[in-house]
Amino acid sequence: MLVLAQISDLHLDGTPRATERARRVMDHLRALPGGVDALLVTGDIADHGAESEYEEAAALLGLHDPASPFPVLTCPGNHDSRAPYRKALLREAAADGPVNSAHRVGGAAILMCDSSVPGADEGALDEETYGWIEEELDALDGDTPALIAFHHPPVALHHPLPDRYRLDQPRSLARLLESRPEIVAVIAGHAHTPAATTFAGRPLIAGPGVTWTLRLPWEGEQVADRAAPVGFAFHVLDDERRLTTHFRTV
Repeated sequence: MLVLAQISDLHLDGTPRATERARRVMDHLRALPGGVDALLVTGDIADHGAESEYEEAAALLGLHDPASPFPVLTCPGNHDSRAPYRKALLREAAADGPVNSAHRVGGAAILMCDSSVPGADEGALDEETYGWIEEELDALDGDTPALIAFHHPPVALHHPLPDRYRLDQPRSLARLLESRPEIVAVIAGHAHTPAATTFAGRPLIAGPGVTWTLRLPWEGEQVADRAAPVGFAFHVLDDERRLTTHFRTV
């Protein structure tokens, strides 16, 4: 059994509020008695894409701390900027191509994909990323389940704000899933609301936002509930390749 935590949409901007909310959830996860196998951070880590925001994120997430109790796996969102993300968060050479990374955690493969489009709020998985996904899946044996994670959900979640900027050309993603039974689920962020649905016959989970929670249209006119507690998710992948998600607040 694999236990993954997910946080999303930290929107670190140098303010005490954003820092405190990110620190609050990280302190909670680090103090879990049973621990988790990995933490997924699904985009909008920075609010303005500044190097200073990624330097703070790296420290808060313990991204380069050898004493961290779990590996931290990240992908960009529409507020992130690829070159400073690589330089200050990942400590890699600055570059403008998609930031994709593959990881083996326990008996599963986790592909953290870049759905950001430089200069735009909409999302897309480009040809380079689709080719990379295929190569990574080809390298797996037939018994290894895979999860793919990126920022923009490919389906409507029934609020005009996230639905206006969802993943473009979702049919391309659907074709990939239809041809790849080893992909057991899709994990996304962006919507600032915990949501569970299906896409191309697979579970699709959108994790809650750290910075604020989306109010749905029937909950009131104000979009952002900034007083809501910090949300996160636990994803449990069992030996039957079944994903179960639990949402929590702290």
